[in-house]
Amino acid sequence: MIRDPDMSPREKTLTEFIIEEQRKAQGATGGFTALLNDICLACKRISYLVGKGVLADSPGGAGSGNAQGGTQTKLNLRANGIFLRTNEWGGHLAAMVSEELEQPYGIPSPYPRGRYLLVFDPLDGSSNLDVNVSVGSIFSVLRCVDGVDEPTAADFLQPGAQQVCAGYAIYGASTMLVLTLGRGVHGFTLDREIGEFILTHASLRIPDDTSEFAINASNARFWEPAVRRYVDECLAGKTGPRDKDFNMRWIASLVAETHRILLRGGVVMYPRDSRNPASPGRLRLLYEVNPIGFIIEQAGGRASTGFTPVLAVKPDHLHQRIGFMFGSRREVERLEQYHRDSNQREYDAPLFGVRGLFREPA
Repeated sequence: MIRDPDMSPREKTLTEFIIEEQRKAQGATGGFTALLNDICLACKRISYLVGKGVLADSPGGAGSGNAQGGTQTKLNLRANGIFLRTNEWGGHLAAMVSEELEQPYGIPSPYPRGRYLLVFDPLDGSSNLDVNVSVGSIFSVLRCVDGVDEPTAADFLQPGAQQVCAGYAIYGASTMLVLTLGRGVHGFTLDREIGEFILTHASLRIPDDTSEFAINASNARFWEPAVRRYVDECLAGKTGPRDKDFNMRWIASLVAETHRILLRGGVVMYPRDSRNPASPGRLRLLYEVNPIGFIIEQAGGRASTGFTPVLAVKPDHLHQRIGFMFGSRREVERLEQYHRDSNQREYDAPLFGVRGLFREPA
């Protein structure tokens, strides 16, 4: 067959991409492919709700809190329900864990059980909805231990390095789904006319170096010295030890921050701090940090607690919080070096404390 030179190459759909990846895996049965299609369908449904805004009759709080005490919006609960209903019936999952639920969600008895576990944050950044800033969904798939018919919380407590796949959907001017199966990171844009995700960003790579950083500077008084030193040096620009100017960004949406890093590079810091010693970080390890960390590492970046790679951390409980910094490899490695060499608190070594731009005078 002679191809018409005026015809553009056929666009590859997400379903086609997943099937091609399935064919590369020896012994694949197609169950995992079907599971990913169900997850993508859930993201399409949530995208539709988010796109309708107040017309979806979902603005405002739900009058309830999630497992961590956070305020739930009506759309949080609707998005959570969409994930559960879309993924419970297919026979590919043994159980699910969500930010919005205190305990694992078992697959209802009428449905068959599968060999995978799904963890997800159904609507990340929902506090931005009322100002029309991008929000998203985050998900991760783990293997269920052979022989376990009724998974408990302990079965989900696997290090991030054991993830089978991870991804997120971002609901912005366009809806995109970013996915890793452990062989690179790929981005798919939703074509609303045909209802399909189309491969638009193949093999995403994060630059090793950057001149952008993102952090919530209003928490500076709680930062550890290593983070304070890093930010101070960035703010000093060309007149400081880094000898270059930096731009500071902050969106307060993990999905949006991650998306910018994948497309432009940079470093994002959600560091542990001194506000609450019982909760040394803001983000949840299982369904926020691990999936994003997996994506970042697969795109050539680095994901760290500041002290150790996040994917090596063994979770203690379902909703464990942890410090998290990720992005361009060399910048995160610099932050890790500062945590090793310059992280003595002022009250531990008052004669040698480092004065920072955000530090109030004594």
